[in-house]
Amino acid sequence: MMELKTPAEIDRMAVTGGFVGETLRTLAAEAVPGTNLLDLEMHARDLVADRGAVSCYWDYAPSFGHGPFRNVICLSVNDAVLHGKPRDQVLADGDVLTLDFAVSIDGWVADAATTVVVTRDGATGAQATADPADIALIDSTRRALDAGIAAAVAGARLGDVSAAIGAVAAERGYRVSTEFGGHGLGRTMHEDPHVPNVGRPGRGMVLRPGTTLALEPWWGRGTERLVVDGDGWTLRSADGSRTAHSEHTVAITEDGPRVLTTA
Repeated sequence: MMELKTPAEIDRMAVTGGFVGETLRTLAAEAVPGTNLLDLEMHARDLVADRGAVSCYWDYAPSFGHGPFRNVICLSVNDAVLHGKPRDQVLADGDVLTLDFAVSIDGWVADAATTVVVTRDGATGAQATADPADIALIDSTRRALDAGIAAAVAGARLGDVSAAIGAVAAERGYRVSTEFGGHGLGRTMHEDPHVPNVGRPGRGMVLRPGTTLALEPWWGRGTERLVVDGDGWTLRSADGSRTAHSEHTVAITEDGPRVLTTA
């Protein structure tokens, strides 16, 4: 069920979103060669506890996962793109890392994700060790996210947002899966509506002020098909190609789209 938020409630979601954005920025900067994914997980747990936030991932048990998820952040490396379960894995120079993080603060949720390239000078994604094809892939998801946000205006339709996202992928030759996409959120992490990363303009629900959405374009350099890892959670590209994922929580307001997960 979708619940329209008041301006005051959107402000409260923005408080959560600021913490989500800052946490992702902090952890991404720590993702250098030699860093263990479990160290990033433990730091994320400390940050959540210090802030008095509640993880939306801990004990999460949807139908597509295997048992409760006992981590506070999703960390997906290279061909892993969604729901990456942190493991005892050391990052190497040139790895592609996606960090996906959602928490609730005072009852209001925000959700965001970023993909970076692990380099000697930090996860900047712009160093000589980065594969240009990986940089182009990451950039495409960020541009698609920007396009989706720009289309998320009052009076537009949900299909306009999905079409704007999908158009960026199509222009760059990437294949888009419809299996997972964006979603509504507010008091809980997943609310209506589902937001596919492809769509047709002029179709779907009308966006009204107070609608809050997590927009999250993701795709890979090869196939759009996914396989589930042995941990029952991590989703990987079926052909082993590298992947990327960008996400923000966005509110539709009378004054235009408001991004709530900026640091």
